[in-house]
Amino acid sequence: MKARLLAVGRFKSGAEGALFAQYNARLRPPLDLVELADAAGSPPEIRRREGASILAALPANALLVALDLGGAAPSSEALAALTSRWEEAARPVCFAIGGAEGLDEAVTRRAEHRLSLGPLTWPHLLVRALLTEQLFRAQCIRTNHPYHRAWRP
Repeated sequence: MKARLLAVGRFKSGAEGALFAQYNARLRPPLDLVELADAAGSPPEIRRREGASILAALPANALLVALDLGGAAPSSEALAALTSRWEEAARPVCFAIGGAEGLDEAVTRRAEHRLSLGPLTWPHLLVRALLTEQLFRAQCIRTNHPYHRAWRP
């Protein structure tokens, strides 16, 4: 599945970027990472500006998946099934990760799927690595690669 990751904020040198790069290199094909600038202002203004940047970066006819705490938190197997459906849709798939203030409502309204990585709050730079690992795991599940051990709790 060819996909793009639209993420607010920029990696600096550090463990989060290295972890993202490690899992992204395993994906076939790897995610295209588009880093968007952090906005300034009050929290609502920041969300609005960053949301506008995310929406402007979407390709035409994109299938948007918003990383959102209020979204569905599927199992790894269910995510693998979702990625199969997204691939079959033959549309560009874009994942959106907001900045420290979260995603603007315009982005979550535009999203066809809202995906949560669970009820814990994660730093948005770390979410990139967690998402990429789960996409790699989904790819392994779909190809019966032994990376995912379904027998383990």
